[in-house]
Amino acid sequence: MAEKSLDTATNSDLGYGQIVSILLRQRFLFLGVLASVTAVSGLLTAYTPATYESSMQLLVEPNYQGEDYLDQKAGVASSAPSPEDYATQINLMRSRQFITKTIEALQSNYPELDPVEMQKSLTLTRVVEGKEVATKIFEVTYVGNDPVKTRKVLSTLQRIYQEYNLEQQNTRLTKGGSFINSQLEVARENVSQTQGKLEQFRKTHNLIDPAQQALALTTALNQVEQTQQETRAQYLALQANFNTLQQQIKLSPQGALISSRLSQSSRYQNLLNELQKTELELAQQRNIFTDANPKIKALVERRQSQVELLKKEVVHVSGTVSENLTATEESLLGGGQLGKVDLELVSALVEAQANLASLSARGQSLLASRQQLRNQLNQFPELIAEYDRLQPEVEIGRTVVEKLLEQQQEVNAQLSRGGFDWQVVEKPLLGTKTGPNPKKNLLLGMVVGIFLGGIAAFGREAIDRVVHTSEELRQVPLPLLGIIPEAPPIKWGRSLISLPFRKAEVMVSPVVQLLDWSPFRDSVDLIYKNIHLLNPGSQLRSLTITSALAGEGKTTLILGLALSAARFNQQVLVIDADLRRPALHEYLGLSNEQGLSSLLVDSAIPPIPQRISLLDLSIDILTAGPESPDPVKLLNSTRMKELMEMFELKYDMVLLDTTPVLGMVDAVQTASLSNGIVLVGRLDRVTQSDLTQAVDSLSKLNLLGIVANGSKSYSTPYPTKGAMSATMISEVVHEQRI
Repeated sequence: MAEKSLDTATNSDLGYGQIVSILLRQRFLFLGVLASVTAVSGLLTAYTPATYESSMQLLVEPNYQGEDYLDQKAGVASSAPSPEDYATQINLMRSRQFITKTIEALQSNYPELDPVEMQKSLTLTRVVEGKEVATKIFEVTYVGNDPVKTRKVLSTLQRIYQEYNLEQQNTRLTKGGSFINSQLEVARENVSQTQGKLEQFRKTHNLIDPAQQALALTTALNQVEQTQQETRAQYLALQANFNTLQQQIKLSPQGALISSRLSQSSRYQNLLNELQKTELELAQQRNIFTDANPKIKALVERRQSQVELLKKEVVHVSGTVSENLTATEESLLGGGQLGKVDLELVSALVEAQANLASLSARGQSLLASRQQLRNQLNQFPELIAEYDRLQPEVEIGRTVVEKLLEQQQEVNAQLSRGGFDWQVVEKPLLGTKTGPNPKKNLLLGMVVGIFLGGIAAFGREAIDRVVHTSEELRQVPLPLLGIIPEAPPIKWGRSLISLPFRKAEVMVSPVVQLLDWSPFRDSVDLIYKNIHLLNPGSQLRSLTITSALAGEGKTTLILGLALSAARFNQQVLVIDADLRRPALHEYLGLSNEQGLSSLLVDSAIPPIPQRISLLDLSIDILTAGPESPDPVKLLNSTRMKELMEMFELKYDMVLLDTTPVLGMVDAVQTASLSNGIVLVGRLDRVTQSDLTQAVDSLSKLNLLGIVANGSKSYSTPYPTKGAMSATMISEVVHEQRI
């Protein structure tokens, strides 16, 4: 089983059962706080004087249309609030000037009225229709200690409100008329000056509307730019066609023109034919003769003469010397021999050259026009800006004059009509009693008391470290051996112990009577069985029963375990090892003249425990004996170890009742002499820190488990007569181990 301390254990969320348990545990504190708060609310209700409340309703805005409109035109702040300024109106109506006038008017009847108290008692709110629609009606409420007084205060305040409203309306209309007249003169003067500036501007620049003229220039510029783009496109297309033609002819335009003229000249063609014949004959003769032959020389001279004639003809046809005809003789033979297609290409080339020159001239003209238009447009922005400043001023001035004339007429009409009154929606009535309300106050006091009582109960529970339930005990790093229910009240009764030397009719303590209580007996039997099931295979001959604090029920448990062992037909010895405050002999009504301390002091005394019959079961009891000045020395003696060894050999089970663990070493010393230890924790008494310290003190010993004593919520899971079977016990022990 994984070990975990009580302080670090995880606490689950509070359920309804846990909340009820906490309130039951802290019921006295909870009920005390509830009663106190309720009593205080009752006293406050009893001593609080009665209060009365009266109210009236007023229409805040005027009951005619046009006032806000006039106020806005006249430039005067309206006394009637705009939809965004109702908070200002409320503060105005609650201001000191109205409170003071009301007190002065009521001074003769109510001299005790105070401005500060009256302002606190006066409330103004807007009447809301439905959930979200706020009306223009204000509700004025006054709270006082006299119903007649509350009505008179509101009636006087209503009259003062209406008088103030009428006065403000007349003042506003009068001021509005004078304001409009002064503004009208200023507006007319401004219009006159602005019109003069506009006329001077038009005369100076010879313009009526610069924006329209600029628009016309812009349109013309756009057309020029568009034409310029079209011309450029045509020029590029024609240039491409010209380059293609020139590549096909492989002549410059001038050379192509000369070749075309020569090709069409008959004289040149005849001379060229004669030259070609001479060259052919010369070639034939050279195949036969050398250049020194007279025939060859004659042919060369004739050819030279024909070439000179061709040159003269070229000069005659073209008016200049051709490059093709002066370069080589081959060019003389082929320069003027153009076919029909070549002549057509030459014609197209010459035409393309002429068109290119025309488009280039047109582009230059368009560029000049574009620059001229741009220069003109650059002068218009300043003119347009000045015109746009003057023209709106003239228009605005004229509009202002027209509006002021309309306002002047409307204000004059309102002045002739007279002032306006607020409409009283509801007049103030006699004040109705509003407090104190005993039922409401007591109910509120109870609610507050329950809330504060709950806080106090849960706060005290939060700082309370006492273990209240067996579930909290399960957080101890020990198996929970069992739960002992809280015993009912038991009175002293007839003795259940039979001694051979004592009469049967002896009054004994309630502890002994508890041993015969069926729930207690069943719980202890289960605990005893769990102890053995948790330690299978080990020989538990002795057990020490102890607790963290005194009064947790360890002595009662040890007697119950002794009877359980006796029911299992075991020889049982119960030893009272609490040598400081022995109580076992008092519970059983036995003599304590001799006991454990006597055996430890004097080894000559024979260890003879007292045999008793309890609930028809026989067990042996060894009381503590006379008190000793040094109990630890006796418990730590060799004699004590020898006695334990002897008792373990003689008895099937030896149970030792010892002192509490905390504050003394007796319990630890006694527990070290036994085979196992059982820790008892009484619910609603032992704290988590006490248990933690006790477990830490006994951690090095064979600490078998813990027993929860005094459970108020314990109930038998199977409420039938008879003992629980071993199989059911094993299942319970298995669940506890898990």
